[in-house]
Amino acid sequence: MTPIRISLSVLLFTVLACPLLRSQHLPSAKLSEAEVEEIRENGVFPDMRIKSYTKFVEQRAMHIKSLSGRPKSAQRVLQLDSSLQDLTALMDELGSNLDQYSDRHADLRKSLKELSEASPRWVNILRSLPGESGFDVSRKEAIESGEELADQANRLLKEQTEYFATHKEEKGQERGDPALETKPQ
Repeated sequence: MTPIRISLSVLLFTVLACPLLRSQHLPSAKLSEAEVEEIRENGVFPDMRIKSYTKFVEQRAMHIKSLSGRPKSAQRVLQLDSSLQDLTALMDELGSNLDQYSDRHADLRKSLKELSEASPRWVNILRSLPGESGFDVSRKEAIESGEELADQANRLLKEQTEYFATHKEEKGQERGDPALETKPQ
């Protein structure tokens, strides 16, 4: 192979591989130490963990709403873009937790009800945010993530309501992460 063909092959591989590599390294939510500790402590209590995530998403949505009222500036655009990316990552983490706990048939109906009521409010905040070129992509991704989370919460609430209607003996069971649960001695 000639050096030109090798260079073109490497360039082609790089161009094709970059999007794949980026998609594997999705940003994770920026949680404070106290938030991380709360999530960790609630690891064995799925309902409480979902409530914690719901609370954290609510706080970030309200922060975004407060930023939207500020005068337009480059700093505001940067803060909104960063906050929207963080909100999206947090909603995605919450969705992943819902997937994990629903597979175990953990009784999440209380937290799912709260989530189902809150998620449309978050999506409305995001939709009412005027699009600007500096954060428009992040805004659209956050809206998509919020809509997916709302759909997932509503679907799971319906599924769990039906499941626990026929499996009454399993109502209220936490079924947290077995790796986090402590074994009695």
